[in-house]
Amino acid sequence: MSTPPNLFDRHALTRHRARTEREALFLHEAAIDEVEDRLQLVKRSFNSIGIVSPFADLWRAGFPEARIVPDSEILDLEPESCDLIVHSMSLHWANDPVGQLIQCRRALKPDGLFLGLMLGGKTLSELRAALSEAESRLTGGLSPRINPMAEIRDTGALLQRAGLNLPVVDSFDTTASYRDIWHLMRDLRAMGETNALSQRRRGFSRRGIFDLAQDIYGEHFTDPNTNRLLATFETLCLTGWAPDDSQPKPLRPGSATARLAEALGTKETPLRD
Repeated sequence: MSTPPNLFDRHALTRHRARTEREALFLHEAAIDEVEDRLQLVKRSFNSIGIVSPFADLWRAGFPEARIVPDSEILDLEPESCDLIVHSMSLHWANDPVGQLIQCRRALKPDGLFLGLMLGGKTLSELRAALSEAESRLTGGLSPRINPMAEIRDTGALLQRAGLNLPVVDSFDTTASYRDIWHLMRDLRAMGETNALSQRRRGFSRRGIFDLAQDIYGEHFTDPNTNRLLATFETLCLTGWAPDDSQPKPLRPGSATARLAEALGTKETPLRD
């Protein structure tokens, strides 16, 4: 088996998370609200819940009986021990996201539910564009500053690769506003979401890059009513079920017993050869 690339510096990520501030974790609070809303729509009770999160204290109020484990490379979950697993807001930091999903699937009982929430590709698109343009103008090149993040069209395939059935992926956006680019970067620091890429630039960047990025950001991504900078955070919601014989199976191609045209009450027109 091939070794997954060491895209992220997990030691740096741990240091960043150690300095988070409770009031800045609004994305994690939104994830908890989303999970609670989705579980209300599932006609089933869950008695053995596993939650993967770097911020256990946020989850304990709503899920006091859950087993909450950190998002380490090897998850501390026993095989077939849970009927529900929530992987919350940390898959975008995984060096091996498919491996994380496989471990969750193995920890699920048959027909157990997996819910995963992670930041998606639209996240910080404004900051990414402003910094890229500023740095390329001033230095003629780019350095890795913001995580490469999954697009919604790719994550359904990840669920299938992990062996989860009935995969569904959707998303929602959260828009925050900031006084300036430095206010945004301070908030990212308080979230524990600052740059932890293994190939990140280790030295100090030129102040001029951020000054120019501020100008570009303000020109293109400002709320005209408040004159504050807008920042988009996209949350992807991944849903899948551990395999079980009771689940619906897709029909064999050509096995349909009724025509779609009849159901729609329309005339069927053959296609030209």
